[in-house]
Amino acid sequence: MTALTMSARLGNDTDLRPVPWRRMAWVTWRQHRFALAGVAGLLGVLAAYLVFTGLPMHHAYAALTACRPAGSLACSNAIGDFDNAHWSTAEAIAVLLQVVPALIGAFAAAPVLARELETGTFRYAWTQGIGRTRWTLAKLVPLAVTVAAAAGAFSVLFCWYFKPFADQGLQTRLPPLAPLVFDLHGVAFAAWTLTACSIGALAGMLIRRVVPAIAATMATWAGLALAAGLFLRQHYLTPLVAHNLNLPGSAWIISSGYTGRNGKPLSQAAVSQLLQGYHPAAQQVGPNSFQTDLDPVGYLTQHGYKFWVTYQPGSRFWPFQWIEGGYLLGLSVLLIAATIWLVRHRAA
Repeated sequence: MTALTMSARLGNDTDLRPVPWRRMAWVTWRQHRFALAGVAGLLGVLAAYLVFTGLPMHHAYAALTACRPAGSLACSNAIGDFDNAHWSTAEAIAVLLQVVPALIGAFAAAPVLARELETGTFRYAWTQGIGRTRWTLAKLVPLAVTVAAAAGAFSVLFCWYFKPFADQGLQTRLPPLAPLVFDLHGVAFAAWTLTACSIGALAGMLIRRVVPAIAATMATWAGLALAAGLFLRQHYLTPLVAHNLNLPGSAWIISSGYTGRNGKPLSQAAVSQLLQGYHPAAQQVGPNSFQTDLDPVGYLTQHGYKFWVTYQPGSRFWPFQWIEGGYLLGLSVLLIAATIWLVRHRAA
């Protein structure tokens, strides 16, 4: 019987003399320092870019908020100029940051177990007095805590960067609950990064090959993120209903439509057909100028049709953050627990 085959019979951690956690942490650092350096490099480059582009943007916004009177034409034009100068860059950054948790989970977490399982070096590790459970915990927990903390710090920087667009008057273009920016603020970004790492660890254990585990991690994370942003998040709390468009700029509009005189929803085709008979009269506002009062909502209301809109108010931002962060944390714990269970019951 050799040392490699002996590990198959030493399945329980209690059969081996435990190695101190300090030494296990040092081994984990030595093995995965390049992956952690890659995470630090990725977030560091992005953070430097946010600071580089954010400082002049905040200086411009400070001058914008000092404009008086606030409702004047000059101030309105200044808001438009600021939006045109900085919005496209901010939107592109928000889109880019959406994939950062998936990249961290795929390239930093998925290979942690998959590489050792693929090459067979895990057999040697299990004969060194570590044991399967401690070996798995020593690999996954420090990595998960480190990347989650780094992601949380980065989200604070992004909140500072995006603040001019989150302030009242500019947030109508992208409310704080909108899918493009919600998971980049608060605790959500760290929670999504932790979830991506947990998915990567489980994928590496199940597939036992690095490249397929990376692909599976990115695909699984993308499916979960799309499900949360497009379907789940809007139902964390019951949406409010309004019958006009005078909503706060921070409101996240979920859906809208009309109901007929019988109380049943109208299709868009039916609404378009009804509006064909709407011909508002033009009113003269100057010697040679006329203004048309276009109010299709009022027109349909006068004819017995009721407009409605469902929305989530911006005041629910932090409750939504804690709800999403809570269930993602629970999911991460379950995924890591499943990974440990599979390691303990895997035949060497």
